[in-house]
Amino acid sequence: MNKKDNIHFKGQLKLYMQWPAIMTILLIIMNIWIYMVNQSAGFLMSAFVIVYAVIAFILYFYNRSLLLANLVEFAAQYGGVQDILLRELSVPYAILLDDGKILWGNSQFAEIIGNGLRPDTYLSKYIPALNRSVFPKEEDKSTSLEVTCQNRDYVAEFYKVPIEGFSRKEEVLQIPEGKEYFITLYMRDVTSLNQARAEVEEQKMVAGLIYIDNYDEVIDSVEEVRQSLLIALIDRKINQYVATMDGIAKKLEKDRYFIVIKKKFFQYMEEDHFSLMDDVKEISIGNKIPATLSIGLGFSGEKYGLSYNYARVAIDLALARGGDQVVVKSMEGIKYYGGKREQTAKNTRVKARVKAEAMREFMIAKDQILVMGHKLGDSDSFGAAVGIYKIARTLEKKAHIVINEVTMSLRPIYNEFVNSEKFPEDMFVSSQEALRLVDENTMVIVVDTNKPNLTECEELLTQVKTIAVLDHHRQGSNVIENAILSYIEPYASSTCEMVAEVLQYIADDIKLDTIEANSIYAGIMIDTNNFMNRTGVRTFEAAAFLRRNGADITYVHKIFRDDLESYRAKADIIGNAEIYRDCFIIARGAGMEIESPTIVGAQAANELLNIKEVKAAFVLTEYHGKVYVSARSIDEVNVQIIMERIGGGGHINSAGAQFENEDLEGDIDTLKQVIDDMIEGGDIEV
Repeated sequence: MNKKDNIHFKGQLKLYMQWPAIMTILLIIMNIWIYMVNQSAGFLMSAFVIVYAVIAFILYFYNRSLLLANLVEFAAQYGGVQDILLRELSVPYAILLDDGKILWGNSQFAEIIGNGLRPDTYLSKYIPALNRSVFPKEEDKSTSLEVTCQNRDYVAEFYKVPIEGFSRKEEVLQIPEGKEYFITLYMRDVTSLNQARAEVEEQKMVAGLIYIDNYDEVIDSVEEVRQSLLIALIDRKINQYVATMDGIAKKLEKDRYFIVIKKKFFQYMEEDHFSLMDDVKEISIGNKIPATLSIGLGFSGEKYGLSYNYARVAIDLALARGGDQVVVKSMEGIKYYGGKREQTAKNTRVKARVKAEAMREFMIAKDQILVMGHKLGDSDSFGAAVGIYKIARTLEKKAHIVINEVTMSLRPIYNEFVNSEKFPEDMFVSSQEALRLVDENTMVIVVDTNKPNLTECEELLTQVKTIAVLDHHRQGSNVIENAILSYIEPYASSTCEMVAEVLQYIADDIKLDTIEANSIYAGIMIDTNNFMNRTGVRTFEAAAFLRRNGADITYVHKIFRDDLESYRAKADIIGNAEIYRDCFIIARGAGMEIESPTIVGAQAANELLNIKEVKAAFVLTEYHGKVYVSARSIDEVNVQIIMERIGGGGHINSAGAQFENEDLEGDIDTLKQVIDDMIEGGDIEV
């Protein structure tokens, strides 16, 4: 059978071709009616109908092949028009195989590529970001991704177009079964849109608060006749700096300012490392103490009021971390800048007395007190917990100290309490026991840490509503947020020093047992490295108070002597230390067969500071499947901000962190990279 006989018209075209036959039938019906009316007219009409029918059928069968030929020609011309339209389409468009190979692309797409589009090459060769990993997966029909090409921003949209049976019909291109689809790529130019968004974002307002940290101390250190001039110079520096940022500065109180700047100028402030802080420190007209600033900036794209609230949170955090730094809070999180100096200790004890009174009121209202420090407790956390335990017992409250693991350094003094008949057997409890003891009349007091994940039992913080925190470490982003009382003094030498002060105000004529006094004194001694670091007037006053209560200094020194194995381990750590960038020293403690390698690591870090030209020491030790970092410095480098970069924290010259792995060498490389980045970024000066 001829193939033409198999070709049939369909749809409207078929109906159009059948109209002559339909008209013939209508004319025959009309002819019958006329014939019934008049036979002569009917015969005449029949002749015309026969002629019409013959002509119609001849034209139908003759024009059918011509019409098919014209349709084929039109289809070819229409395909060419489509090809021209696609090639000149203003939207960049391309067709790809599932592996990213380009089959075809229009002229706009070729212009984006820039180097001349060649079919049968991979898209990732021209735009590396557009590789197979961003194509639609089996369950997806489309994906999109923003990329940059030729200094323009585009949104690349991929669509999966199924072509089932293509390989059976097409002899030129064979596509594997299961992958019978093309991937079409549309690229939308969003450069102007992104620029407009960036401009709008830059015009948004950032609220800020500036506090003079040590206003009273600075004023008292200068002659009275020059005090007004000193304040005027500080005012001028702040106003000029904000004015250069096209902002507004308003003095709220004698030592507080409110500022408003555009967000785009915040980037300039960040690039010059907030030079205002250094400019104010350089003001000297006879004042013995340089003025330091704390700056809190808040940004929220939703409401200006929320930006101000963020600024208040930021300035509070800056002050809690010791001042002399910038804290920026936004919806994305919190960033810290500066904080390179130790805050000057205040000689006044007003704050200690106020906090002691507040703590006393909260403790009186509860029947049971649970005290806990941080994991792998040291002498400071243990001594502070003992001091709070003493307060609770003095107030005739049932109290317990939560401790899970007694480290080697704590065991001698811990055993003193356990073996003494003066103290109850349930003085120390584990986390599980503490959770069973919790009821509605329980108060939890956390000492020597302000991070919930570092406490001995983090679950306690969710079980108890009344929580107090006493700590001398600088605050970070992760803090115990539901504390009703927070007493954090970054300039204090230790938490034991703070507890010793609280003890003097919490109750009249409180008398410590010798073991208790020794515990608290030991915490101060260890955290100050035998009163060599971060000691002030109040540190020695606290030590004197403990000495009056029977603290045995000789006994404390004796219990902290090392055994031979620990001494050898410390010597090994010091022996393999390496100098990095001429002023940092890094040592490692691997495979140490001792009970508390982290304690030995901290001791080794202190020893390494005795080497000339060393500004900071870092000791990394393996313990329980983790790598612990002990960081120490004297006064030139803030090791706390270094440790914060790797998830830790601490004090300005005594900090730590931990890596959740056993890759000691890899962690040392990470530490070195952090140091390099901070030096290049101006966060560390060497």
